[in-house]
This record gives sequence, C-alpha cells and structure tokens, in this order.
Amino acid sequence: MIRGPREITEEDLHAYVDGHLPEERLCDVQAYLAAHPGEASRVAAWRLQVTKLRERYNPVLEEAVDDRFCVDTILEQKKGERRWRKVAAAAAIAFLAGAGAGWFGRDMSPLGRNTDAARALAEAAIEAHRVYVPEVRHPIEVRADESHLVPWLSKRVGLEIKAPDLQSEGLRLMGGRLLSGPAGATALFMYQGENGVRVTLTTAKAPVESQTDFQWSAEGKIGAVAWFEHGLAFVVAGPAEEARLKRLADRVCNAYEIADSGKK
Repeated sequence: MIRGPREITEEDLHAYVDGHLPEERLCDVQAYLAAHPGEASRVAAWRLQVTKLRERYNPVLEEAVDDRFCVDTILEQKKGERRWRKVAAAAAIAFLAGAGAGWFGRDMSPLGRNTDAARALAEAAIEAHRVYVPEVRHPIEVRADESHLVPWLSKRVGLEIKAPDLQSEGLRLMGGRLLSGPAGATALFMYQGENGVRVTLTTAKAPVESQTDFQWSAEGKIGAVAWFEHGLAFVVAGPAEEARLKRLADRVCNAYEIADSGKK
C-alpha cells in the first residue's frame, strides 16, 4: 500500500467492493486502482467472487430448514442453527477458494458452463473499464502509435491478438495496457469517440475451448458483450447500449476472420 496522508487501506478496498465506501473516499480509491493494475485486478476478482457467491448460496440460505433437522429442545435447536451457519460459512469459504484458484472451474460451479464463463469474464472487464476509462493522464500504458503495442500484448497473452480498426464506428484507438487478471494475462485496448465516450476491448486466453454466442451483461451505466472464439476470450465494454456494443463485437469478429482468411 502507498503510504501518505490519503493512504488506501485493505479495509478501503473491501468497502469499495461491498459498496460501503464513504463517498468522499471513492475518488481516492478509484485513482489508486487506476495507478496500480495489480490491485485493480485483485479488486475485480473480489467483485466476481462476491457476485458468484451470492448467486450460488443465497437461494440455499433462504430455504426453510427441513423438519427432520429440528430437535425437541430450544437448546438443541440453537446448536443446530450454529452448526448450520458453520456449514454455510465453510461452503462459502470453499467456493471462494475455488473461484480464486480456478476462475472458471467447471466441476465446482455454474461458471463451468460456457455462457456463464463469458458472463463472468464480462463482470471483470466491466470493473477494469470502470477503473481506467475515467483516467485523464494515464488511461493506457502504450499509445496506439507505438509499434510494439500489439506484439507486446500478444506475447504476454500467449496468442496472437489484434487491435481492430473501429473508425467506421467513430472510434479511434488510443492504445492499450496489460492487466493481470484471474484467468492470466489480459490485454485491454481503449478506444475513444469524437464525443469523448470511451469503449474498451479486453482479450485473454479463453477458459473453455468451444465458441460461445454473444453474452450481454450490464452494471449500472456500463454494459459489456462477451464471447469466446479463436481460442480467445473477448469483451467489448462501454455505455450500456446493447445494440451498439453487439455491433462493435461484430466488427471485432470480422477483423479476426479477415486476418485468418489472409493466412490461408
């Protein structure tokens, strides 16, 4: 953690993830995450874990306890309740550990299904978008006019990736940065329109082998379209306009298909 008069603590980061951070600290935390990609990736992983934990266990916790688990005395009933809470807590810890170790562990949770994996990737990409898009001075690490941008990110991701030309959609490539995501090295390309609106494209190795259709996700004013193909995972994120983001996703797909056909 950075030491200073406005030190960002672990408690601040957890409060940010849980939505309990005081409003006057919000800008400080967002600026800190923008300047520390590793911490931003960690926070994104926490958000993902919390979301999936709630999806998996909230329905169970809301169920009525079966009569066969009830006992005759109040004392035994209280003991049973304490035991149940311990079981629920243990299950939650096991799920979190599994999520951290295998972001898309198919044997452990619904994340193993392709569409759920795409939606989970979209959640992490939305968080990265939220952190870096507001940045004025350092939204990217490498500018678009630097020739090593795409080769560098391709090498780190482990597969050849591209920064598609989206000028036909009114978007100019600003550049990109490397993220340390839960699924490994992730490339983020940032685009900007004439009106100042920014769109990001994140690319990483796909956690599953097969292709998926476009999966739409939205958190507040930010939307994302995620899909897998060519052994890669893609997410286009920006203002929550589903039709436009899916059109941009089509442009990305076309760029990869044209490149692949050129190799044959």
